[in-house]
Amino acid sequence: MSLKGVPLWGGAKSPSLHVVVPDLGPKPCGLALNLSGMLDFPSGKSKKWECCSVGALAQRAITPVEDDRPDTSGLEPAGAADPTQDDQSKGFHKDLSLLPKPLSAADLLSTPNDGSRVRVAYQGLPGAYSEAAALKRYPKCETVPCDDFEAAFKAVELWLVDKAVLPIENSVGGSIHRNYDLLLRHRLHIVGEVQLQVNHCLLVLPGTRQEDLKRVLSHPQALAQCEMTLMKLGVIRVSAEDTAGAAQIVASNNLRDTGAVASSRAAEIYGLNILAEKIQDDDDNITRFLILAREPIIPGTDRPYKTSIVFTLEEGPGMLFKALAVFALRGINLTKIESRPQRKRPLRVVDDSNKGSAKYFDYLFYIDFEASMAEPRAQHALGHLQEFAGFLRVLGCYPSDGIQ
Repeated sequence: MSLKGVPLWGGAKSPSLHVVVPDLGPKPCGLALNLSGMLDFPSGKSKKWECCSVGALAQRAITPVEDDRPDTSGLEPAGAADPTQDDQSKGFHKDLSLLPKPLSAADLLSTPNDGSRVRVAYQGLPGAYSEAAALKRYPKCETVPCDDFEAAFKAVELWLVDKAVLPIENSVGGSIHRNYDLLLRHRLHIVGEVQLQVNHCLLVLPGTRQEDLKRVLSHPQALAQCEMTLMKLGVIRVSAEDTAGAAQIVASNNLRDTGAVASSRAAEIYGLNILAEKIQDDDDNITRFLILAREPIIPGTDRPYKTSIVFTLEEGPGMLFKALAVFALRGINLTKIESRPQRKRPLRVVDDSNKGSAKYFDYLFYIDFEASMAEPRAQHALGHLQEFAGFLRVLGCYPSDGIQ
């Protein structure tokens, strides 16, 4: 943005002083002054000049406000100003009571924290575990189902919803790599997490018995988490897009010989019976979800916080050790570390011998650590890491969530 001819107003009868501010980019700001005629003061008289910083002038030029314009009465030559425009400017916003009032701290504190004004996107259909995670965090929110994870990200970016909830890891099935890749591809911020206890149920149509079942539908991870139970039943396992989608298929197609592994809420929504509850192999089956928004939250120190980052390292001995040491030296606990290959540069060729070239995989490292970015130790740790990290990005700083 180029700013030209920003006037710096002086005394009543003095010539004008003009400041020219070029593009406000990373280059040093240039300053050009027109001082012609300024040194010819009458003898015995001095003139007072109003001083104004160039930064303030630039800011005013970026966001002009009517009240910020200087009073130019007496400085303009006769006939220079348009009387019609002057009358319009005088009559602008005569009734100040019609203007919107600015928000106060009381307005922000009075905002309900139950999510009654929040629209949250999730992948799947009503009754999915992602919807349950959204309702756990925002009990009265409006949930918006999406076909896939990419659609949930785009719904937030296009202002169709306020937030998105997506699973990132499970205590039995491990990490969901697709969502790690989407975190880097999109510019959303992590503003919270939800840890949800997952209880799988075997759902069937009313009147269907266990011996009638020949197939069971569900998401591949849900089928894997209930492997022992399904093996005892001797049924064929069929993959579906999500758990709630499997329940909908059974209900809408009236499949008497087919069951679905889904939540108890899905049974209520689609009118199915619960043939068995808690059929997962591991009782401590917990899925961690991330809450994403367009803007980050302001980190604090009033409660436990987590920070998620992603970075890359140059090839060399002990580089990962050095990266992890910046946290250990400051007593910061790491709760998660995940590596993903770089899609744009998956291989690195290094000529380290006379016989040929060595090829290495280039990785992105995702780390979650228990500290708030408001703490000096976290700031110093990232500053230290930045010294030898080729790329570093803070994905979000957010309050920690526990199992209830």
